[in-house]
Parts: sequence; C-alpha cells; structure tokens
Amino acid sequence: MTYHRTRIRRRRAAALLAVLGAVAALIGHRSPPPIPSPTTLARQLTVAAGDHFHREPGSGALGTAGGALPDDASVFDDNYPGITRLDPDLLSALRRAATDAGAIRFVVNSGWRSPAYEDELRRQAVAKYGSEQEAARWVATGTTSAHVSGDAVDVGPTAADSWLAQHGAAYGLCQIYANEPWHYELRDGAATQGCPQMYADPTHDPRMQK
Repeated sequence: MTYHRTRIRRRRAAALLAVLGAVAALIGHRSPPPIPSPTTLARQLTVAAGDHFHREPGSGALGTAGGALPDDASVFDDNYPGITRLDPDLLSALRRAATDAGAIRFVVNSGWRSPAYEDELRRQAVAKYGSEQEAARWVATGTTSAHVSGDAVDVGPTAADSWLAQHGAAYGLCQIYANEPWHYELRDGAATQGCPQMYADPTHDPRMQK
C-alpha cells in the first residue's frame, strides 16, 4: 500500500512539474513585434527617402534638384523644385486650400520628382516590400508617375490630410488612392460634382499600365 501511494505521489509531482513548465514557457514567450501596416511603411518610405537624399552632398538627380524636400517644407516655399515644378494649377489650388485651412499647416512631403528620383524610390520600395508587385501598390515608375509630370502632391501632416478629405473637392483637390490618404491630384469638375471614386491603390489605375 505504501509503495502504491508513493508511485501516485511521484506521478502527481511529475504532472505538476510539467504543468508549471508549460506555464513558465508561455509566460516567457514573447510574441514578435507587430508588422507595420502598409500605410505606415509607405509613409516611412516617403519621409525616409526624401530625408536621405536631402542630406546627400550636392543637389543632383537624387537631391533637391530631383525633387527631394527637407522636413516640413511649406506649400508656400519657392526654394525647391519639388514644389515650384508642380503643375501651376495644382500648386495654386493647394495654396488656396492651405490659406483657407487657417491654423492647419500644410506640408509637402513630396511633390514633383525627376524620373531618376522616382525610379530610386521604386527600387527602395522593392527592397522594403520584397517584390515588384507589392512595391507597385505604393510607388510608380519614372515613366508612369503623376509626381514626375508634376500632377501629384503628397501632403502632411495628418491634420492637413483630414482637412483636405473634407474640403479638398471644393478646390478640385482629390485623393486618388484609398491606400494613400496623403496623395492628392487636381480633378476638373470636383467642385460641383465631387471627387471621382478612388482606386484601391495605384495598380488599379489605368495610367500605371503604360
């Protein structure tokens, strides 16, 4: 009887140790950090790329002459081609909206870009997202981008994006891609008819299929 009870105690002790070990493993396990959303990654790409090129010596195709902008570049800044080489009607509409927005400051994170600068952003996007297909959802090529033609502007910060989402149509300023709330282009008739339906992302835009 004593031997039998001893065996039972040992089994119970072993089971208890196994349970405690499992609990300790669960407590000690750390989940991997969450993967940033595509929107967050795209914002980081735009800001990081512009910041990196802005700090390079000179102002060649991948510097300010190619469209790179410093942090907090105002829509009223006439010192950078990234702003001054925007389509005049787009820039005028953007400045009128920024004036009417009052205390909300409009920043141009990216405006006009040279083909070389756009292609470098595309290469960075491929490296970041792992494929051409995924990169195409966020960055166009030097031959298809509305930034290269001066017809697109990436606006920040979030307060400015939110203001434009509510009031931009009155100035003809429309968000074009659902995944890029900072990307605005000029659309005729938006003031009276509203902005056209957004594409899910640039891969759904026929202009990107050239």
